Amino acid sequence: MFKNNLKIAWRSLWKNKGYSALNIFGLAIGITCASLILLWVEDEMNFDSVFPKQETVYYLPTNQNYEGEWRTFYSTPGPLAADLKNEIPEIIRSARTSSENFLFTEKENAINRRGRYADTDFLEIFSLNFKEGNAETAFNRPDAIILTQQTAADLFGKNVQVLNQVIRVNNEDNYTVTGVVDDLPETVTFTFEWLVPFERYSKGVEWMKAYDSNFADTFVELSPEADVASVDAKIRKMIPSKIEQSDTYAFLHSIKDWHLWSKFENGKIVGGQITYVRLFTLIAIIILLIACINFMNLSTARSEKRAKEVGVRKVLGSGKGRLISQFLAEALITAALAAVVSVLLLLILLPQFNIFIEKQLMLRFFDPVHFTSLFGITLICGLLAGWYPAFYLSSFKPVDAVKGAKSKDSSATVIRKGLVVAQFTVSIVFIISTVIVYQQVQHVKSRNLGYDKENLIKMDVNGDMVKNFNPIKADMIASGTVENVALNNSEILSGGNNGSGLQWQGGAKTEDVLISFRYVSSEFLKTAGMEILEGRGFSDDMARDSTNILISESFAQLMGKGSAVGKTVTRNRPYTVIGVVKDYLYGDMYGTSDPVMYFNNPDFARFMYVRTKPGVAMAKTLTAMEEVMNAYNPAFPFEYEFVDDAFNARFQSEKLVGNLSLIFALLAIIISCLGLFGLSAYTAEQRRKEIGVRKVLGSSVTGIVRLLSQDFMRLVLVAILIAIPFAWWAMHRWLESFSYHIEINLWVFALAGLAAVGIALLTVSFQALKAANANPVKSLRAE
Repeated sequence: MFKNNLKIAWRSLWKNKGYSALNIFGLAIGITCASLILLWVEDEMNFDSVFPKQETVYYLPTNQNYEGEWRTFYSTPGPLAADLKNEIPEIIRSARTSSENFLFTEKENAINRRGRYADTDFLEIFSLNFKEGNAETAFNRPDAIILTQQTAADLFGKNVQVLNQVIRVNNEDNYTVTGVVDDLPETVTFTFEWLVPFERYSKGVEWMKAYDSNFADTFVELSPEADVASVDAKIRKMIPSKIEQSDTYAFLHSIKDWHLWSKFENGKIVGGQITYVRLFTLIAIIILLIACINFMNLSTARSEKRAKEVGVRKVLGSGKGRLISQFLAEALITAALAAVVSVLLLLILLPQFNIFIEKQLMLRFFDPVHFTSLFGITLICGLLAGWYPAFYLSSFKPVDAVKGAKSKDSSATVIRKGLVVAQFTVSIVFIISTVIVYQQVQHVKSRNLGYDKENLIKMDVNGDMVKNFNPIKADMIASGTVENVALNNSEILSGGNNGSGLQWQGGAKTEDVLISFRYVSSEFLKTAGMEILEGRGFSDDMARDSTNILISESFAQLMGKGSAVGKTVTRNRPYTVIGVVKDYLYGDMYGTSDPVMYFNNPDFARFMYVRTKPGVAMAKTLTAMEEVMNAYNPAFPFEYEFVDDAFNARFQSEKLVGNLSLIFALLAIIISCLGLFGLSAYTAEQRRKEIGVRKVLGSSVTGIVRLLSQDFMRLVLVAILIAIPFAWWAMHRWLESFSYHIEINLWVFALAGLAAVGIALLTVSFQALKAANANPVKSLRAE
């Protein structure tokens, strides 16, 4: 019987090629879309899964209280890791790390790589797999360094044994390779390309031994039997017990949550990437449902064509169950063919999708998870798309069906119209969401940043760049391609160093305010395009300004009424305010930034900023800069980053949401229009004699097109009325998660509605025009 059902199903599909093609292509688009989303979701869910100790490894962030609000930071005091292991029995391993860039030199080969200073326990906590050397002895010597396979290959070449090789680091120190470990995949939160014993970093540095300096990443491994809540409670008490303060504490953050649950508000986890994982999973389901709706709509619309077939089969003894199985077989074959088409589409589209989302997703057909997922999606689509048509068609009464009498049951029509409304509702919501996400990102990008990010280049400070700063600056400006050059201890877009406990004139409860510190050269404000609102900037004489500071506008407001210039701020020693700088945006691009205190002291500089001349070809500018750097810092390769590119990268998640919303909106519209195209074709076919009579009686083409289109336009208008309040609610909630956001404009809803009406009208009008222009003689010949 099963074989017979498949034969009949195949013949039916082959007989109605156009209808079958619409169904197959519609389902294929839905399966392809869902598959791409699920590949992305799988990649996000697998972050840090390369490390085997998923149940026992934790990172320790700190919550710190400023002005009554808990703020979360990814840094801890230096001595915390050792004290945790010594004082809490359930913690069997602990490790500090701190990241840094190294320049590796091997003969003529020089490469920059980012890695970590780390305690020995780090190797066991993350169960690093050694290709050369071993975890027990890798950190036994103070000049030890562990390389990843790729770093070793880049330095010494592929398939070369590098154990005990000596490499030059930062053109200053020699390190001995004591181990080579597997490369880390891109789906790792805390990455590294080399590891060096932490003692090499902390030796002789007294402030790293204090509890009032947060700088290290701290990881712990709990015993398998440990009660996590109990250990967390003990950890929260550790820092307060050491410094007798209750405004800072560390807490456990599981390795399973590092990527997906990384957003904190007032000291508590409130979300993170998991929001987008859930959102896109829901969208995948919705797209599949839209594709299945097409199948149901087209199948029920064709019901009268198959009514006689059903009647004859029932008269010949086919039961309802037999008919249901036959129609479900048709649906499953359609879904299987759609899956084959989907695989071809995935092979074509996946490389472009990877570029779009900046990942390297792979479709592994023989992976049990991927094969099972594709099979499961196909099966669900087939059953979901076929169940209603199967039960509906098999319920026809044989006498009425054989006579060709039309069904008086209006439920199918109501359901069909409801499904069309649902399809277009989703499409309109996607259109509105795409526009609003784009507006929000552009709104933040165009806000007053307090500096000019265009024509601004950042370079990491290394080698002799600080020592040779003045000649570097002079030669770059002399090249005619650069306006100014400056140094800063922090990236202009990032939070950098900060602290509290300061006192100043005119302020109340000043010790509780978090202030960011910037150690800059005198040219920094001019180079960055910042504005001095009051007073003066730094002079070129560092000694003259050794007790002077600049403060940001928000800092000056904390000093109360009157000018802040001339007032003092005490941080270990008193400093005199000589100028007020307009606030600039850093850290949270959607929020407000902390007050800033500037010092004229570039000795701590980690970054060099270069303001290039507008109108000069960037290739010429970069060539001139490289020549200068090669002259004064020849041991290090010339590497740079455009600040506007770094700024745009801050909106990666929002950009991804906007781009994917646009894709899903287009796909939803395409699928919906396929269904509308098929429905309008069958509607026109069913009413061909009516159209013929109307034409004979004098109806115009325009009148007939309007007649055939108006029912569908009513459905689209209903979809607009449903979609607008839902889209407003959803996007209003999304925007509320940002402290700096747009207001939703009514024109967005009008635009989306007009777009939906226009697209639907074009789709329906094609079939309506075809029907209206048909020869009425042919339509009425049988009468």
